[in-house]
Amino acid sequence: MESFGARLRRATMERGPVCVGIDPHAALLRQWGLPDDVEGLASFGQTVVDALADRVAIFKPQSAFFERFGSQGLAVLESIIRQLRNAGALVLLDAKRGDVGSTMGAYASAYLEPSSPMYVDAVTASPFLGVGALGPMFDTARRNGGGVFVLALTSNPEGRTVQHAKVADGRTVAQTVIDEISQLNRGAEPLGGFGLVVGATIGATGHDLSQVNGPLLAPGLGAQGGAAEDLRAVFGKGLSLVLPSYSRDVLAQGPAVSGLRDAVARVQAECRHALGVGFE
Repeated sequence: MESFGARLRRATMERGPVCVGIDPHAALLRQWGLPDDVEGLASFGQTVVDALADRVAIFKPQSAFFERFGSQGLAVLESIIRQLRNAGALVLLDAKRGDVGSTMGAYASAYLEPSSPMYVDAVTASPFLGVGALGPMFDTARRNGGGVFVLALTSNPEGRTVQHAKVADGRTVAQTVIDEISQLNRGAEPLGGFGLVVGATIGATGHDLSQVNGPLLAPGLGAQGGAAEDLRAVFGKGLSLVLPSYSRDVLAQGPAVSGLRDAVARVQAECRHALGVGFE
């Protein structure tokens, strides 16, 4: 199967360098005039699919906002995933899973095996039980042409305590994660399938992202305070690898289809200008 890195590179060149999050939290459902229940969830998801599925390279549904409705919410998520992929979009499930052994293998099967009803192109993962503990997920991704985005430098203030702590060789914990993912992507063309999550609002941290050779997911743009022009300060030489992610800044313009489409066109233009390389 074609690698996730190759599919992502082609999708962003064709549709633009932006990821759109699908985060149907209660306040957003109310803003759209929808009930905070499974019917509202399904209506929300269908509107996003109808408006944007053929216009955005990759979508990032947040699993928790579907899980809160139990099996019925997960059924809605499965439907959205299928429809997005049928429209030619990639799907990155934001689940932030992290465990060990057979449990990690079960998570990998749930999201990255083509036989699973929850099958997606890529998934987010937490490395703080050790990057090596994610091995079953990396192996499943390789086998099926999938991707894994590993948390590295997040924008929440609590994250610094762990991510900026020093290990024995003087590197930060975040830099060790960055370096291990860089090793997994070594030699991949045109792009490795293992990415990192680096918050768009963290500013310059001194971490070296230049050798990653994989996608750098940058959440926090728009409503969370980040702007496209901030990306240069955060990512430096890794700018060409950045995948900017917007959620509320786009979704708040619904439920009108025209509002959603206009918002995507706006952020695509802003990111093309900010990233420059490969998109002008």
